Amino acid sequence: MASKGSQERLLAENSMGELAQLAGTAGAEVVGSVSQQLSDPNRSYYVGKGKLEEIIALKESLDYNVVILDDELSPLQQRNLEDALQVKIIDRVALILDIFAGRAHTHEGRLQVELAQHQYLMPRLAGQWSHLERLGGGIGTRGPGESQLETDRRIIHKKIQRLQTKIEEVRKQRNLYRQKRQKSGIPVVALVGYTNAGKSTLLNAMCRADILTEDRLFATLDPTTRRLTLPDKRTVLLTDTVGFIRKLPPVIVRAFRATLEELAEASLLLHVVDLASPDASRQCQTVEDILNELDLSDKPRITVLNKIDVIPGGGQHHDEASGLRFFYEKGYIDSEGMVLLSAEKKWGFKRLLELISHHIQQPTK
Repeated sequence: MASKGSQERLLAENSMGELAQLAGTAGAEVVGSVSQQLSDPNRSYYVGKGKLEEIIALKESLDYNVVILDDELSPLQQRNLEDALQVKIIDRVALILDIFAGRAHTHEGRLQVELAQHQYLMPRLAGQWSHLERLGGGIGTRGPGESQLETDRRIIHKKIQRLQTKIEEVRKQRNLYRQKRQKSGIPVVALVGYTNAGKSTLLNAMCRADILTEDRLFATLDPTTRRLTLPDKRTVLLTDTVGFIRKLPPVIVRAFRATLEELAEASLLLHVVDLASPDASRQCQTVEDILNELDLSDKPRITVLNKIDVIPGGGQHHDEASGLRFFYEKGYIDSEGMVLLSAEKKWGFKRLLELISHHIQQPTK
């Protein structure tokens, strides 16, 4: 059994590995990494004095121009690090928001991301957003003795209010759509899971859709819904939602409230797990924790263990029978609420469709 210290180190290593993936998704080239175990982050610099000096010393050999931290920084920590390192400082929240900004393509998605960005930036203004005055503040808006920072904060606050109003309109439209959908009696099955678990690939394969799929974190962001015909000829709506991730920023959860409400209205959740990931158990727990935060822990669900064709240590399986046999021999249980499959190779779909049919009751007339 692993010790508490070794478990914490493994968790930190996995989190840093994920941060490197996020950085790559955002277009950055990772040239090095450092870590430090502290009982509490340094209030002024996040890292300790010795570690800060180490990072400064690495600048000459690594020639880095951006430093990305694996937690959310306070405005003070960010400013102090920028002063000490003389490079751009990005925390995990800003990195995820940057990726979301590049992945949102629908009007709703762009509104949600922009709202989250402004909510994140509000406490970090510190006078650095004076250029926003030209976009709506300035003449006639500044009171006697009002500082530039106060002006900037007021401009951002108004922008946040406008975005919240627009998103509330979207939310009302979604509610009307859901009410219409409920009257039609068509059940909704929602895909949930850790980012890059294969949700979009599964939806594409089951519904013959054409959603973008990449081996990258947050490859798709905008929700997508398609019709799916079950073996008993009944129809359900299969909807894909934003992928979850460890340390999911609260601003993201708040901004995507309208989208995440789709989960609450679903008759059934399909929790897609990337079984090929060495961190699969913790990713699974992260999703369960977020569902619990959204008061969805009691929602009926099927656990979909995906990517059984490329399991580390299990070798590449060339057909569905051998792929499933490997897991039976290893002691995995294919119970009533669980199915093993490969979305990429369409293995295990028959079993999944049977489970969905079993969970979805005949719609009332």
